[in-house]
Amino acid sequence: MSANHPAADWLDTLPRDRLLGEFSLWSADLANLERDILRTEPFVDLYHVDVADGRFAPSFLFFPDQLARIRALTAKPLHVHLMVEGDIVAAQARQFVEAGADLVTIHAENGAAVDAALDAVAEAGRAAGIVLRLETPVEAIVPFLDRVSFVTLLGTAIGVKGQGLSDTACPRLVEARRLIAAAGREGAIRLAADGGIRAQTVPLLRAAGAETVVLGSLAFADPDLAGRIAWLHGLPMPEALP
Repeated sequence: MSANHPAADWLDTLPRDRLLGEFSLWSADLANLERDILRTEPFVDLYHVDVADGRFAPSFLFFPDQLARIRALTAKPLHVHLMVEGDIVAAQARQFVEAGADLVTIHAENGAAVDAALDAVAEAGRAAGIVLRLETPVEAIVPFLDRVSFVTLLGTAIGVKGQGLSDTACPRLVEARRLIAAAGREGAIRLAADGGIRAQTVPLLRAAGAETVVLGSLAFADPDLAGRIAWLHGLPMPEALP
């Protein structure tokens, strides 16, 4: 495994006074991935790496050997989002940790397999997260809140690029904030929005409580990335929950 990792306390040192930017490598130029990583590294908080098996989500995306190559290119945190069926999710979690993942998020929809996958991540000393498909009730995060550092809510149907943000995405973020606070985990868990990330939707997601957003073309296709990230960082903090 590559020694090219962020500092051990990377999760604790992520800023809390501004919105974080996760850059989805699915939207990079995959034929020139090294170039795009080097170009974007000064602006990114985390790189987001989608993994899909063609069953749980209608795509085939990244593989452990690809992640190992990415790991060799950057010391920025690598957040692996496992969109895979439950029968392989624990094994996939182990493989991606070995390849260099710093954070692995597991779908709550994986059911009984979730605990084993979270165990695999914890045993490797890496951060874990839980993620929900758009159609899954938000309360499905509750059993896992004492075991994770990230909660990610999808704002579009899983595994399909270019969709508009669902009308339910922002209310779901507000509900997740309430559940996290009720569990006494406010400040210990980062709340992420993934899917439907556009210039007009990011302020709405931030106001609803998103602490990090997964940027695709909004980052990789922006000719003024420095300006885009300055805008992202300048969005106001969400109001406190009533």
